[in-house]
Amino acid sequence: MTDSPHTSWTRAGHPRPLIDELDPSTGVIATGMRLPAGFALIAEDPELGPAVSTCLAKVEKQLREAISSSDPLADATSRHLVEAGGKRIRPLLTILASHLGDASKAEVVVAAVVVELTHLATLYHDDVMDSAPYRRGAPTAHEVWGNSVAILTGDLIFARASILVSELGSRALGIQARTFERLCLGQLHETVGPRDGEDPVEHYLSVIADKTGSLVAASGQLGAIFADAPASAVDVMVSYGEKVGVAFQLADDVIDVTGLKDKSGKSPGTDLREGVPTLPVLLLRQAAASGDDSAQRVLELVDGDLTSDEALAEAVSALRGHSATRQAWAVAQQWAEDAVTALDPLPDSMVKTALASFAQAVVSRDV
Repeated sequence: MTDSPHTSWTRAGHPRPLIDELDPSTGVIATGMRLPAGFALIAEDPELGPAVSTCLAKVEKQLREAISSSDPLADATSRHLVEAGGKRIRPLLTILASHLGDASKAEVVVAAVVVELTHLATLYHDDVMDSAPYRRGAPTAHEVWGNSVAILTGDLIFARASILVSELGSRALGIQARTFERLCLGQLHETVGPRDGEDPVEHYLSVIADKTGSLVAASGQLGAIFADAPASAVDVMVSYGEKVGVAFQLADDVIDVTGLKDKSGKSPGTDLREGVPTLPVLLLRQAAASGDDSAQRVLELVDGDLTSDEALAEAVSALRGHSATRQAWAVAQQWAEDAVTALDPLPDSMVKTALASFAQAVVSRDV
């Protein structure tokens, strides 16, 4: 990639200045942007809808520029997940939070790009650790280029996020660093499992708060900060983001055994087959340990050989029908309700209503 006024990154990876103006190409992107269903109220609002869609289009444009590289391999591997799509939930929350203050500031867009870059980088690493064959309907990077290239690509995208966030100042850099620490600790704790005597469910909730909740919280926090929103609004977005992030992951756990493939993009039982600990299975183990005969029978299927599609389908069906799955769904719904409650200090507005709607959509999985 050559150095020119029309590119964000040079060979050395130096960014161009913050973009303030909406150029014609971004305007074209904006006309094609579709908000997730949980944010339908925003799309219907005659003022907020176009403002958010246009800002999302700016984010998309800068995101693609940020991962561009003059090295052909690095460019291809970095673009792999960006071009596979995604809901862009984290940048959307950054943008929404900015409407609690002055949403016109260019730094809001840059902050939104930073959180999405950070999220993308974690996906490259997660897919290697989980040996996941697909992501967003496409083969994962490690399936295409191997583990080492996938890991290094994730590192490269983290580096790009760090370059951008450094332009936003020390406060943003501190938020990014602390979030990155939590992301790493969450993955570490998930990998090693609960300590002796530690409750597995509490351990798991802590893991997903770190792995998912922390970055969602940072997304809203950065949006509010760079819009110069009141400090109280910043605090609300941190609390809300953490809770809605946990609710999102817990709902994903349940979806793995409820068969909502069309909405989630996942085949039922993917987590079961890969041995990923999720809340329905953890609650099932608790029930089996307490002497629940039905839980013990289901657990035998879950812990069995799930190589064949028939065995997997039987285990999924049994777990779906057990009360552990309904209990897990209730836990996810409670986290979503707590996220809505966290919004109480905000004055009534379309932004507040949209954030509440999103939290509710997370557990209906209409996002």
